[in-house]
Amino acid sequence: MFSAIKSAFYKYAGLINVKFFSLIGIVLLLVVVTQLYGADKILDFLHQHVDETFFLMLAIGFIAQMVDGALGMGYGVMSTTLLLSAGLNPAVISGSIHTAEMFSSAASGFSHYKFGNVNKKLFKVLLVPGIIGAVAGAVLLGSIGDEYVAYVKPLIATYTFFLGLRILSKAFKKNRVSEKIKNAGWLAGFGGFMDSFGGGGWGPIVTSSLVAKGKTPKYVIGSVSLTEFFVTLASALTFFIILGLSHIGTIIGLILGGIIAAPFAARLSGKLPLKKMLVAVGVLVLISSLRILWHSFF
Repeated sequence: MFSAIKSAFYKYAGLINVKFFSLIGIVLLLVVVTQLYGADKILDFLHQHVDETFFLMLAIGFIAQMVDGALGMGYGVMSTTLLLSAGLNPAVISGSIHTAEMFSSAASGFSHYKFGNVNKKLFKVLLVPGIIGAVAGAVLLGSIGDEYVAYVKPLIATYTFFLGLRILSKAFKKNRVSEKIKNAGWLAGFGGFMDSFGGGGWGPIVTSSLVAKGKTPKYVIGSVSLTEFFVTLASALTFFIILGLSHIGTIIGLILGGIIAAPFAARLSGKLPLKKMLVAVGVLVLISSLRILWHSFF
């Protein structure tokens, strides 16, 4: 009886710590903002922006981060789909997601690190090329506009579609063999570039490719999620310098929803059986790829 209670305590201690430190961080942020701008201005801002739309953004941020944190991909796909369904302008969606994902990926990466889901060697290999690719993609998109993205997305969707099929085939193989990863840095650079320039692709490109090589999904998802914070930070700062920042209410709703979901998603990633994780990742990749192809040609 005592051993069962002790086991349950250690099982959930990590989750409690993550939630506690996240709460402390939010409280400190609120204190700093209140000191800088004054309580009256904060209350006026809340009165203007906290409405039904804000809570819708909160729910969308939570759902998108649950998918992304548990499977290592899907924040952009899920949030874009739901925001489009809510009737938001595509320009609003792009700017809001890039900024909000910086915060949600920080919470997700920290949660994965706390739960031991990060392979430090893989993280180091992905980090610098991913950042360089993200900055390059944001600069190019900010310079030439987004008219060329329509030609790039179908190519990426075709690539990820075949990756999804390969992942599903590995899920049902009795003997899964881990293949040696070659040119992981180039993969990260390409994923970072497409995430900025194409509006998404870090998870589908990097996570899918590494999982398709037979690597353990738990450590791939954790390592890619932690790297994603730095990649998204570089992308968001570049977009901010080039385009500025707007639609604060939408961004805050997405941020808070993502922060709330992050520790639960990280815990789910560490507990899902390998076969089920492979099936989930494969199906998500196939659905998102088919969706992009459908909207590109029809």
